[in-house]
Amino acid sequence: MEFSNSIALVTGGASGLGEAVARNIVENGGKVAILDLDQDKGEALADQLSSSASFIKADVTSAESVSESVDAAAKLFGALNVVVNCAGIAPAAKVLGKKGPHDLALFNKVIEVNLIGTFNVIRLAAEKLAANEPGEDNERGVIINTASVAAFEGQIGQAAYSASKGGIVSMTLTIARELASLGIRVVTIAPGIMKTPMMMGMPGNVQEALSKMTPFPQRLGQPEEYACLVRQIVENRLINGTTIRLDGAIRMQPK
Repeated sequence: MEFSNSIALVTGGASGLGEAVARNIVENGGKVAILDLDQDKGEALADQLSSSASFIKADVTSAESVSESVDAAAKLFGALNVVVNCAGIAPAAKVLGKKGPHDLALFNKVIEVNLIGTFNVIRLAAEKLAANEPGEDNERGVIINTASVAAFEGQIGQAAYSASKGGIVSMTLTIARELASLGIRVVTIAPGIMKTPMMMGMPGNVQEALSKMTPFPQRLGQPEEYACLVRQIVENRLINGTTIRLDGAIRMQPK
């Protein structure tokens, strides 16, 4: 589909990768519903992007919250044809650390937000996409998820995060196969070390070390580069059922 025709729902859209996607969609003529828990940032971004954007406060782990948000977004813009899942958390904890075993509640929380939250949005948004009139190749929409290179090379302390992102990778082809008959594509992006608020909160020496781990280009990835890949996926109907690494050829070391 033409990127300018995007009527999108972006989770985690108030900052980082989600914000970059929301800005790119509006700048290219599309419309976007920004879903996030951070109301102040979300409303401020929506105000910047004018009438082509709207903020909806949503908790991706809640069936009721996401159902209401998806309905509100579809009603506001008349339809939805693009969904981008960027909401996520990344706390670090060792399986057996100095304070004892990994907190089970923390592990559950990471899975709940990153994996179950992504699936929650997919299952509810798919119903809206399936109601669209088919376009070229009978396409009705595209769902783009966010995993991480940690799904493949998780570092020490990333057991929960890696498991959550690995789950997203694993379900991508399965859901793509199921939704293919409805003309809905499902694709996942696995970013490397990106210049997000989460990363920028780390000490400078840590950021520098991570940058040097990337073969080329030897720097942190820009959120705009993620947004650029989202656009390419939206516009290229042959991209489906796969996970694309966006990482400068990095292969994460144990620590």
